[in-house]
Amino acid sequence: MSNLIAKTAQDRRMAEIVGPVIEDMGFELVRLRLQGGEIPLLQIMAERPEGGIEVDDCGAISNALSALLDVEDPLEGEYTLEVSSPGIDRPLTRLKDFETFEGFDAKVETAEMIDGQKRFRGELAGVEGDEVLLTIEQGTIGLKFEWLVEAKLVMTDELIKEMLRQRKASGAYADGGEVEIEESPESEEKE
Repeated sequence: MSNLIAKTAQDRRMAEIVGPVIEDMGFELVRLRLQGGEIPLLQIMAERPEGGIEVDDCGAISNALSALLDVEDPLEGEYTLEVSSPGIDRPLTRLKDFETFEGFDAKVETAEMIDGQKRFRGELAGVEGDEVLLTIEQGTIGLKFEWLVEAKLVMTDELIKEMLRQRKASGAYADGGEVEIEESPESEEKE
């Protein structure tokens, strides 16, 4: 399992428990994080293998996992379970994500310094073997998937348009109405 899906040893152990249930329901685990606090939060992101997930799906996964976690009892004490979609500016946690979102902007962070930097921002240029290709100012670079500690899409107008197009194509908009997106140069993230 990729460290991008489950970072810590405890996250990986939790992913081994909940992953098979999520898969049996026809979904894929995108990311799992156990976040500390007065009442810890177990945050799970999931989606269908072809992408997308609906609120009712998240509810069904939450119910199934609640029952499983009550029996397995892997966490001591009280905690909150949150099941959600990866969102538009989603984390990229599986090698296939870098192919799926080729052409879109992403931020990527490596564990070790590469040419004096750990953080890169550029356009996803696909995958070659076990390398993620990213087009940055200097050209296209290849980063080994195993080097990555964080990766996510950057919210842009193009990404929002594509996500809305996919939702409409999947029938998420039952009324078949048109979805309009206003062009706005201010909406792109500035760095």
